[in-house]
Amino acid sequence: MTQAQHGRGRLSTLAAAMVIARRDFGAILFSRAFFFFLLGPLFPVIVGAMAGGVGQRVQQSAALPVLGIAMEGDEADAIVAAHKQLSAKLGTALPAVTVIERLDSGESFDAAAVLESGKASVSAVLSGTPAAPRLTGSAERIMAWQGPASLIAAQAMGKTPEAYPQVATSTVARPVNGDRGSRLMTAQAAQTLLFLLTMLLAGMVLSNLVEEKANKIIEILAAAIPMDAVFFGKLFAMLAVSLVGIAVWGLAGAALFMAAVPAMPSLPPPAVGWPLFLALGVIYFAAAYLLLGSVFLAIGSLATTVREVQTLSMPVTMMQLMVFFLASYAMTQPGSPAEVFALAFPFSSPFAMMARAAQEPTLWIHAAAIAWQALWVVMLVRLGARLFRSRVMKSGPARMKKERKPVWRTRRAEAAA
Repeated sequence: MTQAQHGRGRLSTLAAAMVIARRDFGAILFSRAFFFFLLGPLFPVIVGAMAGGVGQRVQQSAALPVLGIAMEGDEADAIVAAHKQLSAKLGTALPAVTVIERLDSGESFDAAAVLESGKASVSAVLSGTPAAPRLTGSAERIMAWQGPASLIAAQAMGKTPEAYPQVATSTVARPVNGDRGSRLMTAQAAQTLLFLLTMLLAGMVLSNLVEEKANKIIEILAAAIPMDAVFFGKLFAMLAVSLVGIAVWGLAGAALFMAAVPAMPSLPPPAVGWPLFLALGVIYFAAAYLLLGSVFLAIGSLATTVREVQTLSMPVTMMQLMVFFLASYAMTQPGSPAEVFALAFPFSSPFAMMARAAQEPTLWIHAAAIAWQALWVVMLVRLGARLFRSRVMKSGPARMKKERKPVWRTRRAEAAA
């Protein structure tokens, strides 16, 4: 068989990757160990649910909706001072307040435009004067805050309870960033779940490759098909197995949720809506898994023992923890350089984009981020395959060495001629 015929007979990289993926997927999915793998997260989920209940109470206290104040300087200060005095007696019965605009005398202010544009992260705006306040916000905010606004205005004027000022109202649609504090809870929950699933499931790639290296199976596969195809096949097989596990856990969680709906806490709806948010969650989990899995593949291909695997994987695990902290910090700083870096850095990009989907309705940035993450997956897998070929398989461009004849033989041949 000629070299050209042999090249035509080999599978393409994509077809070979699919063969490896089907092989690994079937071998793992129908093994007895997979059943115990499904039961593994049971205890961490219970502990996480208990910790989440405590964390939710803290988050609810820290992320209360905010009432913005837009008045002349002295009047704004009087409103803030009155709120401080009443809060000492009433506590959380009053909304949190912040001054978003100090107006000059006679200056007009369009509270509805500010709320609809999302420039101020407040849920409603109290404008006008303490004697004639105007509350602008969504219908539910006006209903809840009209009374407290009148109480605060009366306290600012030093009036008796019989002289509460009448609060005028202006209703607008739900503010763009008005519920940012509540949506932050959804973003935080999504980020945490994405991180836990990625760290829990990505280790399967490492153990699978080390096992096949010990059994010399990886060398047989490398001799039959391109190494890139082997790596891509294993990576996508492990991803498919992980999605099956997540589907099982998701069904169990949905059944538990349906059985205990009244007792379960509800998360605020994300900015892009629940259907698209869940779809993006699956996509960004796949991206995070493939990015981390490609690094684990490179580590597993270079390691020779389980001890080496543990030593080499520890820095990657710590790096991923730092990446999660970076994405969590960037979530609280929208538009800052920290958020831009978290969105651009490939390993933190899936987590930062999940938070962005919960807080911002813009969609085009998700298409760009997914393409960017896919590009890095391809580059990292090809880099890992190249390292495996050069460091483990010891394969590379053969260098023909010229045979050097002894000098005395060359001179004897010249003399004979």
